Amino acid sequence: MKIKWRVKLGIVLLLSSAIIYLLVYIIFKDAKHELFYIGIDLAFLPLEILIVALVVEAAINAREKAILLEKLNMVIGAFFSEVGTEFLEKVSKHELNTERIAEDLKISQGWDEKKFEKVAGKIKAYTPRIPLGADKTLFLDDLRGFLGERRKFMIRLLENPNLLEHESFTDMLWAIFHLTEELEKRISFDSLPGTDYRHLEGDLERAYRRVVFEWLKYMEHLMKNYPYLFSLAIRTNPFDPEASIYVI
Repeated sequence: MKIKWRVKLGIVLLLSSAIIYLLVYIIFKDAKHELFYIGIDLAFLPLEILIVALVVEAAINAREKAILLEKLNMVIGAFFSEVGTEFLEKVSKHELNTERIAEDLKISQGWDEKKFEKVAGKIKAYTPRIPLGADKTLFLDDLRGFLGERRKFMIRLLENPNLLEHESFTDMLWAIFHLTEELEKRISFDSLPGTDYRHLEGDLERAYRRVVFEWLKYMEHLMKNYPYLFSLAIRTNPFDPEASIYVI
């Protein structure tokens, strides 16, 4: 039977320890003295094992967390590639307060963590206003079609168990998914009661605000880890009317 490398290593270490103690005894010829120190070493052995175990566990947990965060950011990236960025582009044109934050969201290569933190504070206090009525029928029809086509994609994202570790992004997905359902349940948008328009406003504003905040966090992640993706995201910034895909 093949002996595992851990067993071989254990045997080698035990033999090495025995040989070292034997050599010490031969040189100094003091068995009591050596047994005393062996006893001292054994007394500290549980503490040494505990320290090593804690250090190893911390290292493993840190690595697992890093891997999980990387997987989460891949999922978040897929969302903004397929849904989020275009959703922001469509809705921002009808949001009355977008001009108040658009200048802050014109992200550039010169941004750093402090800049992102400062803008994030402003976004947290941001209240979108998206008035809806019969004059927004074409916009709502377009948004319903856009989100409806991506319903299955968003459902697959919600089924991802890794998202349980990212509460704010999960809440954003639920807000988007709920908005999609609300829009799809209505046959037409040109003659809704005023109260129903107000209800849709609340759903749309909730989803929009959360997508804006998650988009900003995702941009910071790209800035820190993926300069080439960050460059593309800047050139397709939905809040910058001067943004161009072309590298000039």
